[in-house]
Amino acid sequence: MIMSNAVLLAIMTTLFLSLGYLGVPVAFALIAGVLVGTIFTPITLQSMIAQLFNGIDAEALMAIPFFLLVGELMTSANVVIRIADLSQALVGHIRGGLAQVTTVFSMFFSGMSGSSSADVAVLSRTMAGPMAREGYRPEFTAALIAAASTIAALVPPSIMAVVYGAIGNVSIAGLFLGGIVPGLFIGIGLMIYCYFFGPAGFRRPRSTFGQLATAGRAAALPMMIPVILLGGILTGWFTPTEAGVIAIAYILLIVIPFLNPGHLKSVPRDFVHAGMIYSLPMITIAAASAFGWLLAYLRGPIVVAGWISGFAGDDMHMVMFALVLVFVIVGDFIEPVPAIIIFMPVVNVLTEQASINSVHMGVVLIVTLAFGLITPPYGLALLMASKFLNVKFSTALKASLPIYIIFFAAIAFTIFVPEAVLWLPKHVFPESVGCFKAPGGTGYICP
Repeated sequence: MIMSNAVLLAIMTTLFLSLGYLGVPVAFALIAGVLVGTIFTPITLQSMIAQLFNGIDAEALMAIPFFLLVGELMTSANVVIRIADLSQALVGHIRGGLAQVTTVFSMFFSGMSGSSSADVAVLSRTMAGPMAREGYRPEFTAALIAAASTIAALVPPSIMAVVYGAIGNVSIAGLFLGGIVPGLFIGIGLMIYCYFFGPAGFRRPRSTFGQLATAGRAAALPMMIPVILLGGILTGWFTPTEAGVIAIAYILLIVIPFLNPGHLKSVPRDFVHAGMIYSLPMITIAAASAFGWLLAYLRGPIVVAGWISGFAGDDMHMVMFALVLVFVIVGDFIEPVPAIIIFMPVVNVLTEQASINSVHMGVVLIVTLAFGLITPPYGLALLMASKFLNVKFSTALKASLPIYIIFFAAIAFTIFVPEAVLWLPKHVFPESVGCFKAPGGTGYICP
């Protein structure tokens, strides 16, 4: 049966979205669209099955299970409580008390897990109880935890950045460094919001230098993990995957034996749990890769890129705004990882047409997709937080609406102030943003 590309694209997309609304897991909804598309094209089913495996056959993706295991080991061994105590010593005296602690805690833990889902689980387990005892409304707590957890999608070792870099052939180190400033922007924005508009909480006395030093010493070992991950990658000593392995070895040989030796008997369980968690994004990546490949075969990316080019031309800001709008809408319905994989061909075409730095574009879209974690109807981070705190999703959503302003400001900042976003990559790892050594041999020349 002959069917036009446009009709087939519409059928595939409608089927995927319909199944998603019915509660079918994203991976299986994507595969259903792939199977329908395969039936009405000359492509064989065997080649599409092969494409499922090709989608996960990327060395950079091997970093994901190790980053997940880092977060799992730190959480299961209950070592993160030391980081919470350090956060308490640093900002517990500020108005908003535990709300401020939750935000700073998330900023610290995000540098270890790389996963917003892991952040939601840890913050809910660690901070929800104390905040409830101090009178914080559960919907406010859920909204804050969900919003703070999005920082993990931006700062290293962001799993979202790993996927974006692996699929889009963009420097992962550059994305790591470029995401730090927007991550801090959102973190500080949440602290300002909690100070002026959140509950006052209990006012604690400011920690003395001795108390701060004690909390710092107690958290010193786990706080070395972000240094190992980012420092090793940027110095070129090891790749992101190797950095994850080194971090796990550090946790198993130093952190757990010194801080919680009784947990060593539970380490095999942590490995199994991390492997189970890893299977979820991998099957989604495989399905999204096949779906995206079929869209490319049907010339879908060219059509979409043509629409955006017709609207935005070659103006980099207009192109970015158009892509942000697309990803905001897409992020409302599907997870960030499949969204990246499916739309990466469109992003690559427009990035080249508008002469946009690939790291800059990546950071803008990652911030946008992080925002999608707290927007309806999907909002994975907000959905998880509301379930952990036993709050209606609609109630948590209403409490999160004022926080959207922070994300709008962060997205606008990343678009219009590329100098701030690219400052760290240019000065720490210039090659990641296209800089090259000057002919004289001293310094770098950056486009």
